[in-house]
Amino acid sequence: QSHTVDIPQSIKDSLRKFRFARRNEGSAAIVIKINKQKLIMEEVEQFDNITYILRYLSELPENSPRYVILSHALVHSDGRTSFPLVLINWAPTSSEIGLLTLHASALMDFQTTADVSKVIEIREGPEALTSDVVDAKLLGK
Repeated sequence: QSHTVDIPQSIKDSLRKFRFARRNEGSAAIVIKINKQKLIMEEVEQFDNITYILRYLSELPENSPRYVILSHALVHSDGRTSFPLVLINWAPTSSEIGLLTLHASALMDFQTTADVSKVIEIREGPEALTSDVVDAKLLGK
């Protein structure tokens, strides 16, 4: 099976570790980008206990796509809190078209590797992403 973009073992390990981290408060994120020259994925950074998702996301580059796996503190109607994962597909329309195409072609492969079922597409900047949007997506509304 051929892959457009390689996902190195180090990224797979990071994703696995992130997935199984024990969380009891706040949100956390791991940010991955594609190295267009080498056609591999690279970890940009990890954040733990992000209280303000939006403030963080407003710092993502406006012209470069990213995959962001977010562990989001979700409060259920019965008062329980869980920390489900959601993939934020950060793909601003102002990005270079070649990079967007590459990013789009590798999305399914990345999603499978990260083992995340819910995806939120963001194309028009961070204003589109609020905690309410994430909650609604995770609660299946």
